[in-house]
Amino acid sequence: MVTLSIEIIYDAVLRIQLFEEHEISVIFSEKGIRIKLPTTRRLAEYLDVPHYYVLPYFGMMEQEDLVTRAERVGIMTTPAGTVRYLSMMKERYAAKGEEILGSNVYADLMVRSGL
Repeated sequence: MVTLSIEIIYDAVLRIQLFEEHEISVIFSEKGIRIKLPTTRRLAEYLDVPHYYVLPYFGMMEQEDLVTRAERVGIMTTPAGTVRYLSMMKERYAAKGEEILGSNVYADLMVRSGL
């Protein structure tokens, strides 16, 4: 049986966006910077686990104020979730993140997130 964690979910999100989809949807608003995440079904497929395995982790992520879920809109990071996402990107996949976002946007996101 596969053991999941919030860390594994975040890493899978980054790998999907950076190495498979080659795109990151970033939303700038008065609420802060948010990033649109893949669907729970897409993550389950990527992690090769049943869909219902990932759902409790998104519940935990909501409780920890890392993501918000909205019907027909999708899953988005909160400002705290964005910092965690960008921190992991910087630590593990900086070159690929900068390649996709462009050096100016990448640097600006890191500065705005305090990284």
